[in-house]
Amino acid sequence: MKVAGKVIVVTGAAEGIGRALAERFRREGARHVAIADRNAEGARAVASTLGGAAYECDVSVEADLRRVIEDTEARHGPIDLFCSNAGLADPDPDPSNLASAPDPVWNRAWGVNVMAHVYAARLLVPRFAARGGGYFLNTVSAAGLLSQIGSAVYSTTKHAAVGFAESLAITHGDQGIKVSILCPQAVDTAMVRSGLPGAHSLDGVISPEEVSEAVIQGLDSEKFLILPHPQVSTYRARKAADYDRWLGGMRRLRQRIR
Repeated sequence: MKVAGKVIVVTGAAEGIGRALAERFRREGARHVAIADRNAEGARAVASTLGGAAYECDVSVEADLRRVIEDTEARHGPIDLFCSNAGLADPDPDPSNLASAPDPVWNRAWGVNVMAHVYAARLLVPRFAARGGGYFLNTVSAAGLLSQIGSAVYSTTKHAAVGFAESLAITHGDQGIKVSILCPQAVDTAMVRSGLPGAHSLDGVISPEEVSEAVIQGLDSEKFLILPHPQVSTYRARKAADYDRWLGGMRRLRQRIR
């Protein structure tokens, strides 16, 4: 998919990866980029520089996503690419008990990291299918393919996001609906700078702009799996080849970084 001339929505676009994606899409010639974020002021600031529309949006609320989608299509035409990028991460409150996060933390992460993707698909799959196609780009994380030491909430919800994206691609790929998942390790964003524990930064911290370059390349080739950190492909292969050995290695890594 070439983004030139396309109508695109990016959630979590007030900063970080989302903002870099929106800016890159505009430079690539996107016809319209809608900026959605809980941070209304930040969304407006980004939109003003790109000539797009800003929406205050909590992606864990289906009605908010419906409003963004319906308004964008009413004003700018059919959405070609929906980037479900917003996400959040919380460390385990008690490192000695991975289940120590309280229910509200689990529920909030489930809403943002998983149900936001479900809601976007629920709203857009019928539209995409009726017009012969469309594209979902879901920002997940390498944690969804591997794990996130120090955050069971993040790791679990990101694994679920991968599973949903796979189901989306399997079920609707023959209808012209394309799916890519973006799975970086550490990126220089507020989430990483906040000190999320784990091994995600051992292979280096890249910039959001580097992620946006990987996305453009991935969309061009319509790859399901977009890996800005190429090492992740090797780690996935090792995990698949010998799960028990991989788990042992992760336990040793956990001891190193505690």
